[in-house]
Amino acid sequence: MAITTCVFDAYGTLFDVAAAARQAAAEPGGEKLAQIWPQLAEDWRAKQLQYSWLRAVTGEHTDFWRVTQDGLDWALELRGLSDDAALRERLLSLYWQLQAYPEVPEMLRALKAAGMNTAILSNGSPDMLQGAVQSASLADVLDDVLSVESVGVFKPAPQVYDMVLQRFGVAKHHVLFVSSNGWDAAAAASYGFVTAWVNRAGLPVDRLPGQPNFVLQDLSAIPTLAGQ
Repeated sequence: MAITTCVFDAYGTLFDVAAAARQAAAEPGGEKLAQIWPQLAEDWRAKQLQYSWLRAVTGEHTDFWRVTQDGLDWALELRGLSDDAALRERLLSLYWQLQAYPEVPEMLRALKAAGMNTAILSNGSPDMLQGAVQSASLADVLDDVLSVESVGVFKPAPQVYDMVLQRFGVAKHHVLFVSSNGWDAAAAASYGFVTAWVNRAGLPVDRLPGQPNFVLQDLSAIPTLAGQ
């Protein structure tokens, strides 16, 4: 494949998007949330993504922080928690310091040791992404953090994937793009990247024009794939 550049989606790929709800549920006063936090986390993530797609289609762009708040507000109302302002504030605060998946630091260090370019390409706003990267201590193993705010539209718009070529000056087939979102991996494959879908939940492959080159359970095998 002659891969020179490994690019990762952030939320759900490097960073565990369920971590905010899980941590809040374990804190004092989180007894009610503890009963439903997996459902809340799933609802929150689903609406966050849906709102990003709808805004991309309608041309009504806003930053990902606004979309994240809107998705949470919808999820809290659905679960009967919309009157808990303190919980809302805590969940949003925790989203700035999401935990990285356990294999992430070692995986990125291995890529850098092999001489690969490494980057994030995310819908996240720059300040959100920097907060997550710093919290997870990943700054020294990433060459760049690319946000869609530079082009003003969310993934899977092709101009988002263009940012990788512009930043690193590489051909599409030299890029390994990694995402936990099946639709993102499919769009990147259609664009021309070599793609890996991190399918932690064991879901079916999305019925879309592009298909991922690799389907993985976690990120551990990425250095091996990139070095083939």
